[in-house]
Amino acid sequence: MSAIASEKSRLPLPPGDFGLPLIGETLNFLREKNYAQKRQAKYGPVFKSHIFGSPTIFLSGAAANSFLFTNENKYFEATWPPSTKTLLGPASLAVQGGTFHRDRRKLLFQAFQPRALASYIPQMEEITQRYLDQWEKEENITWYPEVRSYTFDIASTLFVGGDRQTHPEVFDNFEDWNAGLFSIPLNFPWTKFGKALRSREKLLQEIGEIILKRQQTEQLGEDALGLLLQAKDENGQGLELAELKDQILLLLFAGHETLTSAIASFCLLMSQHPDICQKIRAEQEQVHLNFPLTLDSLKSLTYLDQVLKEVLRFLPPVGGGFRKVIADCEFQGYQFPKNWLIQYQIGATHRDRDFYTEPDQFDPERFNPERAEDKQQSFGYVAFGGGLRECLGKEFARLEMKIFASYLIKNYQWDLLPDQNLEIMSMPTPRTRDGLKVKFFRRS
Repeated sequence: MSAIASEKSRLPLPPGDFGLPLIGETLNFLREKNYAQKRQAKYGPVFKSHIFGSPTIFLSGAAANSFLFTNENKYFEATWPPSTKTLLGPASLAVQGGTFHRDRRKLLFQAFQPRALASYIPQMEEITQRYLDQWEKEENITWYPEVRSYTFDIASTLFVGGDRQTHPEVFDNFEDWNAGLFSIPLNFPWTKFGKALRSREKLLQEIGEIILKRQQTEQLGEDALGLLLQAKDENGQGLELAELKDQILLLLFAGHETLTSAIASFCLLMSQHPDICQKIRAEQEQVHLNFPLTLDSLKSLTYLDQVLKEVLRFLPPVGGGFRKVIADCEFQGYQFPKNWLIQYQIGATHRDRDFYTEPDQFDPERFNPERAEDKQQSFGYVAFGGGLRECLGKEFARLEMKIFASYLIKNYQWDLLPDQNLEIMSMPTPRTRDGLKVKFFRRS
């Protein structure tokens, strides 16, 4: 045994509790509010637990993120809980690694390059205005499920060429599939995981039929599906049908679940900070914002950028990410054994008082050029992850949020309805317990 290995073997494991036999603390992780924050308060920023069938080390902070992201494929590789890996599928970009991941990432990026994003704007605007008109007519709405429908219609329109009305069966099966992504992987008819597995098979069949129908048309189209059908890797090879179905399913998930949370959080926070709403409107007037929108006109909305960035800091739609230890290593005096999982904490990183002034306050000014609190250390702001696995669709997400916010703030107002629970539920993504009930109306 080498001196280095011997030294590492003498290092302690992080403090913590493995919980119950077999299931560990999985149920606590899925159900308990502020699960990680409570244990960090007890054990410190590095602690161990046992979730999803594996011993797991929880980390937070810019230094921890830097250690993880800069040692990708050396000490760590990306992974997901067993239920998530199974439901995303073996060909999904999210579960791939190494050179295959790198090559597929390049290929899928063709659907998110600036030219593609610009082509998505008209459809995003049309769907946004349609929903705003609908909410104005209804007046009293529960906003979170409405936003879920909105983001799904955009993702479905751009990724499979039709919305819920065109493909109602896709939406219904997608919801059941999505509900099982982070669950205990017990395959019984009554479990979330069992239902999600059956929904996955139906989804793949429906997506496959959509793909084959598109392939029979003369023009493949300029939406994401059309671009991916035309995309070739460095060897001139396109995506096989089985892989394309898994990648489309991943895009639907990435373009729906987290964006729903982010947009709903924006709506909640703006209702609580009307002064910030007014500053967004003032910026629109100052830059003479014209509709329809363009990439260039949206770039002029720098204060709105700060607001949306603060939304993602304050209520990040993804609480953390997983890595697997592929070689023994150590961090801050603790050993990280091979084959253990790592869960890095985005929310805790974004509340780090070493970098963020009064982190529990909603303050978009922290991102202005003079303060730039997120620039003080690498990976102190990780709303979209970081390193080789940074979210491929982050510019798509920013674009959709900016279009939604621009239309909403310009012409509409909303008031929180009384007698509702605004407590934030964190799993699978942050949302208010009662779904955000508001009175929605056009500005006079």
